[in-house]
Amino acid sequence: MKRNLMRLMTVAGIGAGLALAQAPANPQAPAQQAPMHRQFRGHSRQKMAEKLNLTDAQKAQAKAIFQATRQQTEPIRTELRQNRKALSEAVKSDNKVQIEKLSRSQGELMGRLMTARNESRAKFYSILTPAQKGKLEQLHSAFRQRMEQRRAARG
Repeated sequence: MKRNLMRLMTVAGIGAGLALAQAPANPQAPAQQAPMHRQFRGHSRQKMAEKLNLTDAQKAQAKAIFQATRQQTEPIRTELRQNRKALSEAVKSDNKVQIEKLSRSQGELMGRLMTARNESRAKFYSILTPAQKGKLEQLHSAFRQRMEQRRAARG
C-alpha cells in the first residue's frame, strides 16, 4: 500500500511538473513567422507563377503591382477593421440606426477594396502573353468547376 502511494505521488509530481513546464517566451517569434493566410497566399501565387510559366520580369512586375495595391488599400482595410468593431458593438447594444449606418459604410468600403483589387488583377492580366492568358482562363475554369462541385456536394 505504501509503495503504491509513493508511485502514485511520484507519477503525479512528474505529471504536474510536465503540465506546468513552459517554453520561455520568445518575443521575436510572431515577427519572424508570417500568419498562415499570408503563407498560403504566397504559396498559391508561387504555384500560379509556375503554372503560367512567368518570366522573372513578369514575376517582378506582378509583385510590384500587388504590393502597390496592398499599400494603397491599407487605409481602407484599417477602416474596415474599425467599422467591423463598431458594428459588433452596435449589434450588441441593439442600436438599429448605427447598425444600418455602419452596414452601409461597410458595403461602401468593401466596394472600394474590391475595385482596387480588381484593378490590380487587370494590370496583372495586361502583362501576360496570349498563351498565359489562355492558361489562366483554363485554371479559372477548373477552379470554378471545383467550387461548383463542392457546393453541390454540400447540398
